[in-house]
Amino acid sequence: MLNVVEPVLTRIDPIFSPRPWGAQSLAPLFPEKTNLEEPLGEAWLTALESRVANGPYAGMSLGASWRAMPAEWRGTRSGRYPDFPLLVKFLFPCEKLSIQVHPDDSYASQHEQAAGGRGKTEMWHIVCAKPGAELLLGLKPAVTREDFVRAVTQNTVEELFARWPVRAGETYFVEAGTQHAICPTMVVCEVQEYSDLTYRVYDYGRVDAHGKSRELHLAKALEVTRFEGTRSGKISPLSLHSPDADKHLLVACQFFATEHWRCDRTTEIENDPAEFQLLIILHGHGTIHDSESTHPYRSGQAWFLPASLDLALLQPQKATRLLRITVPDVHLLFHQLQSQGFEPEALAHVLLR
Repeated sequence: MLNVVEPVLTRIDPIFSPRPWGAQSLAPLFPEKTNLEEPLGEAWLTALESRVANGPYAGMSLGASWRAMPAEWRGTRSGRYPDFPLLVKFLFPCEKLSIQVHPDDSYASQHEQAAGGRGKTEMWHIVCAKPGAELLLGLKPAVTREDFVRAVTQNTVEELFARWPVRAGETYFVEAGTQHAICPTMVVCEVQEYSDLTYRVYDYGRVDAHGKSRELHLAKALEVTRFEGTRSGKISPLSLHSPDADKHLLVACQFFATEHWRCDRTTEIENDPAEFQLLIILHGHGTIHDSESTHPYRSGQAWFLPASLDLALLQPQKATRLLRITVPDVHLLFHQLQSQGFEPEALAHVLLR
């Protein structure tokens, strides 16, 4: 007889990473992380090394759990990935991050096999931001490779960027090949391909506690930067039809689809046997249920919902904001939304096919 592992709601514990530009308090997302001796810059919610907190794989790493779980948990579409395909992080910058760029899959598969061979397209959702917070995202039109190199050597590279003042609740798409930098006084939830390939081109002369600078990668960065421009920029969300929550599609591409939900009542979470779901709790608390169990949830948590989970219910005790993330078929998603009455022109702003 086959050993059947019933699908259950599964919480994933984060891994916290020190960064020289990080914060010494991660409240209110992580109220236990305050008065820190060493600044923390990132909370990796779905690192392969993250530990599963409950269910049949409790205590195992997410990477090992992904390989061990039944194909029905992973989904008929997303199950094709040998390793967990999505990396979700919170970023807590108190200083400017380095100016950097990420390669696409084609470049990474040819030149970065030792680092996993996957490129990095990502999106940023602004969880909170102080007045004056901004992003550097994309180069100004007509900036050339020569202009860029000259500006790096003259310490004027920031002048070549498009600047985006940001507010809480906004979403930005960052296509591979786009030069960018996140500035301080905001908290960002980043959703990306599972890759840590970053080519730094400028780090503001920072050194670590031992006086050592971080490595720069100007030659590779120049090879992957798309000076002709990319699709990166601010995304206007698409309001979805829902009877029990305020739901918006933030962005969908071949690597991820992300929705933002505001829930103040019991909200049904429907499954799709083709894809697992991630729920990232941004604000609020309550309980989440499947047919077998009930779990408390709170801000800062990541929940994995198997594709074969028949039904889940979110019951907020405090109004809740969350991100729902999947690995989509963007062409199928386009036709599904079009059949619901959405115009192709509206869909083109959020579905980047």
